[in-house]
Amino acid sequence: MTFTRSFRSLCIWPLILISTLVFGQEQQQANIHQIIQQHSEEIFDSLVEIRRDFHRYPEAAGEEVKTSAKIIEYLQNLGLEVHQNIGGNGVVGILKTNKKGKKIAWRADIDALKTDLPDVVSYESKNKGVRHICGHDIHASVALGIANVLSKIKEQLSGTIYFIFQPAEEIWQGAKAMIDDGLFEIIDPEEIYALHLSPMPEGIIATRAKNLFADYKVIQLKFDKKEDAAELSNYVKNLLENLQNVPNDSPFWDMQTLMDPELGLINPNTIFKDYVTLNSEVSIKENLIIKASLSASDPDKLDSVLKQLKSEISQSEFSEKLIEIQFTKEIALVLNDQKLAEDAIQQISEVYGKQSSINLHGIIPDGRSDDFAYFQQKIPGVYFLMGGSNYQKGIISMPHSPNFNVDENCIKTGVQYFSSLIAEKLK
Repeated sequence: MTFTRSFRSLCIWPLILISTLVFGQEQQQANIHQIIQQHSEEIFDSLVEIRRDFHRYPEAAGEEVKTSAKIIEYLQNLGLEVHQNIGGNGVVGILKTNKKGKKIAWRADIDALKTDLPDVVSYESKNKGVRHICGHDIHASVALGIANVLSKIKEQLSGTIYFIFQPAEEIWQGAKAMIDDGLFEIIDPEEIYALHLSPMPEGIIATRAKNLFADYKVIQLKFDKKEDAAELSNYVKNLLENLQNVPNDSPFWDMQTLMDPELGLINPNTIFKDYVTLNSEVSIKENLIIKASLSASDPDKLDSVLKQLKSEISQSEFSEKLIEIQFTKEIALVLNDQKLAEDAIQQISEVYGKQSSINLHGIIPDGRSDDFAYFQQKIPGVYFLMGGSNYQKGIISMPHSPNFNVDENCIKTGVQYFSSLIAEKLK
């Protein structure tokens, strides 16, 4: 009996020790997220003021001099290592924990739009013809908030966090410019993340594996001679129109359907998948040139379009008049790493509840994408959509829209969710 009891005691004590260590680690992580939430609350008002300052003094792509200066000052006050004038007005802040670990990058775009659309807020733009109606002022403020929060808890973290403040996103030049200017000679992240404001309700973030946006390309068909131009153009337009598989009277074309619980992006049976759409125009110069913009939920679908059209035209009466078919404009597609995207949704849900993060089943049909795609071509990463609307208050955060407005509480949401995500990633 004595031997048996002693043996059992020897077996039980390691189990108790392991359980204590595991519980202690879980408790420490829980405390980290509590600290993140508390500090996000404490700095929220100051981040709102920063956002409103960005909003009052917006700078268009390539002109973000004062915006960059404000970001640099903020990061330096946090004690981060700062690099500036990368790819134009790009800024990088580096938060080192001085402990070995993962290297993670967070990117925020900082430029505004050239537009005369009026502001609908009291802190309207003071720079004529320039407005923050795409949410980049929110993006920059959230990134500064994440840097602030994580710098406060860096003793509880390991690894390195890079904060990339990118210029010229609206003209699709900033990401490439930063890369070409040696960005990845300064930093070497293993993963990269970013967000964009969306018309979803405040308090929600969403993403999905692979592409969030429809693939978008402009196709050009060039024919010889003007004779029979009307007949030829009608023939080709019919060919192109037959590529579209969405009826013109479908609720697909109503952007309010995007968040419909039955038809929208969050439903596995969403109508926003397996589609090809078309918007074409015809121009006749020395030769007959027909252009059409095509979007598809599956990038592979557009890859087969050229072969399909060539095959059909070659069997028609116009086969000898065809000079060439080519894609004249292609937009790099945001492609989320599947494992990182799935992990991110789960990790945010575990801290902030299942209602906080949504896995999208559909593809956003506007086809605009984001030049964050160029960073993803170098490093695996995830691009999130963050809600900024408050329907009860009449606030709809639809980027580039005339009545664009934001529930500024999304700044705090973004800081909390993504600070916690990065903390989890750095485990």
